[in-house]
Amino acid sequence: QDPAASLRHRQRPPTHAVSTDWVFDSIQIRYILPPTLPPPNPVIFSLRLPRTERPHRPTHLPPTRLPINNQTTKMKIAWGSILALAAGSSAFAPRASVRRTSGLSMVLSEPPASSKSPPSGEWSPSSWKGGAHVAKQMPVYEDQEELDGAVARLEKCSPLVFAGEVRSLHEKLARACHGQGFILMGGDCAEAFKEFNVDHVRDTFRVILQMALVLTFGAAMPVIKVGRMAGQFAKPRSEPDEVQDGVALPSYRGDIINSEEFDAESRRNNANNMVEAYHQSAQTLNILRAFSTGGYADISRLHAWNLDFVESTEEGSRYRQFATKVDESLRFMKAIGIDTASTEFTQTDFYTAHECLLLPYEQALTRQDSITGKWYDCSAHMLWVGERTRDLDSAHLEFTRGIGNPLGVKVSDKCTPEELIRIIDTMNPTNVPGRLSIIVRMGAEKLRKNLPGLIRAVQREGKSVLWISDPVHGNTRKTENGFKTRDFEAIRAELRAFFDVHDEMGSHPGGVHLEMTGKDVTECTGGLSGVTESSLGDRYHTHCDPRLNGQQALELAFLIAERMRVRTGLPPIE
Repeated sequence: QDPAASLRHRQRPPTHAVSTDWVFDSIQIRYILPPTLPPPNPVIFSLRLPRTERPHRPTHLPPTRLPINNQTTKMKIAWGSILALAAGSSAFAPRASVRRTSGLSMVLSEPPASSKSPPSGEWSPSSWKGGAHVAKQMPVYEDQEELDGAVARLEKCSPLVFAGEVRSLHEKLARACHGQGFILMGGDCAEAFKEFNVDHVRDTFRVILQMALVLTFGAAMPVIKVGRMAGQFAKPRSEPDEVQDGVALPSYRGDIINSEEFDAESRRNNANNMVEAYHQSAQTLNILRAFSTGGYADISRLHAWNLDFVESTEEGSRYRQFATKVDESLRFMKAIGIDTASTEFTQTDFYTAHECLLLPYEQALTRQDSITGKWYDCSAHMLWVGERTRDLDSAHLEFTRGIGNPLGVKVSDKCTPEELIRIIDTMNPTNVPGRLSIIVRMGAEKLRKNLPGLIRAVQREGKSVLWISDPVHGNTRKTENGFKTRDFEAIRAELRAFFDVHDEMGSHPGGVHLEMTGKDVTECTGGLSGVTESSLGDRYHTHCDPRLNGQQALELAFLIAERMRVRTGLPPIE
């Protein structure tokens, strides 16, 4: 056929964003044009298709539900699982290698972008300091000269992350907004100076990759891996002061601000801690980059580690059955000549994120990109604003609205639909896909009651957001013996509610956000690890909130993967 005869093009009216679709044989490609491009400027597309390659149906298109009543159909389903894992390996491949292996490529040419600021008011990295903005959860530094000196040193430091890496993450999140990806965020509640070592970083990184492999197979879509690492030092506090034996001292706000020991010098807000946090973050990122590209992320090694986990489960358990399916797919790929030793299977993209809380630190590491003119907070690839600092007049919203990083905002049952829309308009005024994620933390019962209204408001206003579940923060409790803990079953119940609501609303459950560690800690009860209230004290090491241990986190990944497998139209593992 003449390609022009089989290429159909349709374009929607430019309301919030312009969506352009191409349908070529069985391939559908969607590219969301940046709505910030001025209409008069030309946007040039080039579509190239090698003659030797025929189009194939990508795995992210809506699946066909097939009756499994004959051997031929069962074989088709088995092939579908294998191809899904092969296609999902792009989630483990560096962005550049994915592009090299793609037979169908699209090039977008656009005029060089100028410096863009949000339309509502003048913005600069320091505009959050204006009197109209309220800076909650901010420490008071008694020594202004010490603070100015620390900020000046940080301003001279090199960026921890780079604009190109941030844009790569933004592209993946934009696809996830349209149901073509799932984000996995995990890491410590709060990083600590004393706990820093290579093994600690490696173990958490390993568990996140193990979880991502399971989720990739279950969801049949790329999994975006983001660590709460290399910057997650500061923590919000309920009270400004802590009282022990009648002595009141400033609350511990994380190592980037003060120290945990209960004495006047340790609890002093020390601005020089920001510089130490920067250098530890730089080391952490060096370790993560080495592990993600040096062969440690080999898909066969990850699966072998997962097999170690399922060996601890009962014979015939659903975890063993799921792992067997993954193992069969990997063996089949090797048998038909797919090189699982190539970079697509041995390297991965890994990003970092933390809560945007300590604004002097964030401002000091904000840089203007020389290519686009945009401002990026180079302390992390992605930042989120917490439940306690997301007020519409907050300094944190003012700061984040002007940076080019992907953003998140945490919401609880206290957030109304009207308030959420105003927050979205502030943080993402041009409605760019992938720019903003809504991280939901409510508890199962409150989520079932309140989340539908939030989703309905977002759908009604045509807002582009990625919905992420944070099933841990709404399920924290204190035991009779004084330990803060979280129950595995309560976490699982909130995740089930999250998926149920999205099924009912026709929206995409786009990710999960967990406080977890690769260590064998005893901080959360339940799960296959068998932690009980009586055993919490065995290895309770957290500096702040309780974390899932590696076994609990991986068990949760298997459960999420089973649910996502059903959503994609694949039969449950039996």
